[in-house]
Amino acid sequence: MNWRSTAHHWGIIAKTFHWLVALGIFALAGIGLYMIDMPLGMAKLKVYLLHKALGVTVLALVLLRLLWRLFDRHPHYPADMPRWQVGAAHASHALLYLLLLLLPVSGWVYNSASGFPLPWFGLLQLPAIAPVSKSLAHVALSVHEIAFWVLAVVVLLHVVAALDHHFRHRDTVLARMLPWRYRSRVSDTRGDAP
Repeated sequence: MNWRSTAHHWGIIAKTFHWLVALGIFALAGIGLYMIDMPLGMAKLKVYLLHKALGVTVLALVLLRLLWRLFDRHPHYPADMPRWQVGAAHASHALLYLLLLLLPVSGWVYNSASGFPLPWFGLLQLPAIAPVSKSLAHVALSVHEIAFWVLAVVVLLHVVAALDHHFRHRDTVLARMLPWRYRSRVSDTRGDAP
Protein backbone atom coordinates (compact mmCIF):
# COMPACT_ATOMS: atom_id res chain seq x y z
CA MET A 1 0.00 0.00 0.00
CA ASN A 2 1.27 3.45 -0.92
CA TRP A 3 1.87 6.30 1.49
CA ARG A 4 0.55 8.69 -1.15
CA SER A 5 -2.74 8.45 -3.00
CA THR A 6 -2.94 7.28 -6.62
CA ALA A 7 -5.56 7.69 -9.34
CA HIS A 8 -7.38 4.63 -7.96
CA HIS A 9 -6.51 4.40 -4.25
CA TRP A 10 -6.25 6.65 -1.23
CA GLY A 11 -2.80 6.47 0.36
CA ILE A 12 -2.05 5.48 3.93
CA ILE A 13 -1.59 9.08 5.09
CA ALA A 14 -4.92 10.30 3.66
CA LYS A 15 -6.73 7.26 5.10
CA THR A 16 -5.11 7.77 8.50
CA PHE A 17 -6.19 11.42 8.62
CA HIS A 18 -9.72 10.48 7.48
CA TRP A 19 -10.24 7.79 10.12
CA LEU A 20 -8.56 9.68 12.97
CA VAL A 21 -10.78 12.71 12.30
CA ALA A 22 -13.85 10.46 12.01
CA LEU A 23 -13.06 8.73 15.32
CA GLY A 24 -12.37 12.10 16.94
CA ILE A 25 -15.66 13.57 15.74
CA PHE A 26 -17.68 10.57 16.94
CA ALA A 27 -15.90 10.69 20.32
CA LEU A 28 -16.47 14.45 20.60
CA ALA A 29 -20.15 14.05 19.72
CA GLY A 30 -20.64 11.37 22.36
CA ILE A 31 -18.72 13.29 25.01
CA GLY A 32 -20.46 16.56 24.13
CA LEU A 33 -23.95 15.09 24.32
CA TYR A 34 -23.10 13.31 27.57
CA MET A 35 -21.46 16.25 29.36
CA ILE A 36 -24.26 18.77 28.92
CA ASP A 37 -26.53 16.82 31.27
CA MET A 38 -23.90 16.06 33.89
CA PRO A 39 -24.33 17.66 37.33
CA LEU A 40 -21.85 20.38 38.23
CA GLY A 41 -18.74 19.04 39.86
CA MET A 42 -15.22 17.75 39.26
CA ALA A 43 -16.40 14.89 37.04
CA LYS A 44 -18.11 17.35 34.68
CA LEU A 45 -15.02 19.59 34.66
CA LYS A 46 -12.80 16.64 33.71
CA VAL A 47 -15.15 15.64 30.88
CA TYR A 48 -15.23 19.25 29.62
CA LEU A 49 -11.42 19.38 29.69
CA LEU A 50 -11.28 16.13 27.70
CA HIS A 51 -13.81 17.50 25.18
CA LYS A 52 -11.82 20.71 24.71
CA ALA A 53 -8.45 18.95 24.36
CA LEU A 54 -9.87 16.42 21.91
CA GLY A 55 -11.52 19.24 19.94
CA VAL A 56 -8.20 21.06 19.55
CA THR A 57 -6.60 17.76 18.50
CA VAL A 58 -9.24 17.24 15.81
CA LEU A 59 -8.70 20.83 14.63
CA ALA A 60 -4.97 20.12 14.26
CA LEU A 61 -5.69 16.88 12.38
CA VAL A 62 -8.10 18.64 10.01
CA LEU A 63 -5.55 21.38 9.31
CA LEU A 64 -2.87 18.75 8.64
CA ARG A 65 -5.30 16.83 6.41
CA LEU A 66 -6.03 19.98 4.40
CA LEU A 67 -2.31 20.69 4.09
CA TRP A 68 -1.70 17.11 2.94
CA ARG A 69 -4.47 17.46 0.32
CA LEU A 70 -2.46 20.26 -1.31
CA PHE A 71 0.40 17.85 -2.04
CA ASP A 72 -1.36 14.52 -2.41
CA ARG A 73 -3.00 13.13 -5.51
CA HIS A 74 -6.73 12.41 -5.34
CA PRO A 75 -8.34 9.22 -6.65
CA HIS A 76 -10.68 9.72 -9.59
CA TYR A 77 -14.43 9.35 -9.39
CA PRO A 78 -15.99 6.39 -11.22
CA ALA A 79 -16.37 7.12 -14.96
CA ASP A 80 -20.12 6.43 -14.89
CA MET A 81 -20.77 8.77 -11.96
CA PRO A 82 -23.21 11.51 -13.10
CA ARG A 83 -21.89 15.08 -13.13
CA TRP A 84 -24.47 16.19 -10.57
CA GLN A 85 -23.12 13.57 -8.14
CA VAL A 86 -19.57 14.77 -8.75
CA GLY A 87 -20.74 18.32 -7.99
CA ALA A 88 -22.61 17.12 -4.90
CA ALA A 89 -19.50 15.26 -3.72
CA HIS A 90 -17.34 18.38 -4.14
CA ALA A 91 -19.93 20.52 -2.31
CA SER A 92 -20.39 18.03 0.53
CA HIS A 93 -16.64 17.66 1.05
CA ALA A 94 -16.24 21.45 1.13
CA LEU A 95 -19.08 21.69 3.66
CA LEU A 96 -17.58 18.89 5.76
CA TYR A 97 -14.23 20.68 5.93
CA LEU A 98 -15.90 24.00 6.73
CA LEU A 99 -17.82 22.41 9.61
CA LEU A 100 -14.77 20.47 10.81
CA LEU A 101 -12.99 23.82 11.14
CA LEU A 102 -15.96 25.82 12.42
CA LEU A 103 -16.83 23.44 15.26
CA PRO A 104 -13.50 23.45 17.11
CA VAL A 105 -12.82 27.12 16.37
CA SER A 106 -16.25 28.16 17.69
CA GLY A 107 -15.65 25.99 20.76
CA TRP A 108 -12.27 27.64 21.30
CA VAL A 109 -13.80 31.12 20.86
CA TYR A 110 -16.55 30.19 23.35
CA ASN A 111 -13.95 28.95 25.82
CA SER A 112 -11.82 32.10 25.40
CA ALA A 113 -14.77 34.52 25.54
CA SER A 114 -15.96 32.77 28.71
CA GLY A 115 -12.57 33.36 30.32
CA PHE A 116 -11.80 29.66 30.81
CA PRO A 117 -8.30 28.19 30.51
CA LEU A 118 -7.60 25.70 27.74
CA PRO A 119 -5.11 23.06 28.84
CA TRP A 120 -4.29 20.44 26.21
CA PHE A 121 -4.32 17.08 28.01
CA GLY A 122 -2.48 18.71 30.92
CA LEU A 123 0.64 19.13 28.78
CA LEU A 124 0.41 22.76 27.72
CA GLN A 125 -1.83 25.77 28.10
CA LEU A 126 -3.30 27.02 24.82
CA PRO A 127 -3.80 30.76 24.36
CA ALA A 128 -7.13 32.54 24.26
CA ILE A 129 -8.18 33.44 20.71
CA ALA A 130 -10.90 35.92 21.69
CA PRO A 131 -11.39 38.54 24.42
CA VAL A 132 -13.60 37.79 27.40
CA SER A 133 -17.10 38.78 26.33
CA LYS A 134 -20.44 37.40 27.49
CA SER A 135 -22.15 38.30 24.21
CA LEU A 136 -19.36 36.75 22.10
CA ALA A 137 -19.46 33.62 24.26
CA HIS A 138 -23.21 33.35 23.66
CA VAL A 139 -22.81 33.70 19.88
CA ALA A 140 -19.89 31.25 19.77
CA LEU A 141 -21.83 28.66 21.77
CA SER A 142 -24.84 29.03 19.46
CA VAL A 143 -22.61 28.61 16.40
CA HIS A 144 -20.96 25.57 18.02
CA GLU A 145 -24.29 23.89 18.73
CA ILE A 146 -25.82 24.64 15.32
CA ALA A 147 -22.65 23.54 13.51
CA PHE A 148 -22.73 20.26 15.45
CA TRP A 149 -26.24 19.39 14.28
CA VAL A 150 -25.48 20.44 10.70
CA LEU A 151 -22.33 18.30 10.81
CA ALA A 152 -24.35 15.35 12.13
CA VAL A 153 -26.67 15.59 9.10
CA VAL A 154 -23.80 16.04 6.63
CA VAL A 155 -21.87 13.08 8.10
CA LEU A 156 -25.02 10.94 7.89
CA LEU A 157 -25.43 11.90 4.21
CA HIS A 158 -21.71 11.21 3.65
CA VAL A 159 -22.05 7.70 5.10
CA VAL A 160 -25.28 7.00 3.19
CA ALA A 161 -23.66 8.14 -0.07
CA ALA A 162 -20.60 5.93 0.55
CA LEU A 163 -22.83 2.92 1.29
CA ASP A 164 -24.91 3.69 -1.82
CA HIS A 165 -21.76 3.64 -3.95
CA HIS A 166 -20.68 0.36 -2.39
CA PHE A 167 -23.94 -1.61 -2.41
CA ARG A 168 -26.03 -0.09 -5.21
CA HIS A 169 -23.48 1.23 -7.70
CA ARG A 170 -20.93 -1.45 -6.76
CA ASP A 171 -17.99 0.89 -7.34
CA THR A 172 -14.87 1.49 -5.24
CA VAL A 173 -15.70 4.89 -3.75
CA LEU A 174 -16.13 3.42 -0.25
CA ALA A 175 -13.71 0.51 -0.53
CA ARG A 176 -10.71 2.65 -1.43
CA MET A 177 -11.07 4.71 1.78
CA LEU A 178 -11.41 1.69 4.08
CA PRO A 179 -8.37 1.11 6.29
CA TRP A 180 -7.77 -2.39 4.91
CA ARG A 181 -6.68 -3.48 1.45
CA TYR A 182 -9.30 -4.26 -1.18
CA ARG A 183 -9.51 -5.55 -4.73
CA SER A 184 -10.78 -2.98 -7.22
CA ARG A 185 -14.02 -3.96 -8.97
CA VAL A 186 -14.04 -0.91 -11.21
CA SER A 187 -10.97 0.32 -13.02
CA ASP A 188 -12.59 2.79 -15.43
CA THR A 189 -12.49 6.20 -13.75
CA ARG A 190 -12.87 9.79 -14.83
CA GLY A 191 -10.27 12.43 -14.14
CA ASP A 192 -12.21 14.40 -11.49
CA ALA A 193 -10.80 14.15 -7.98
CA PRO A 194 -12.89 14.26 -4.79
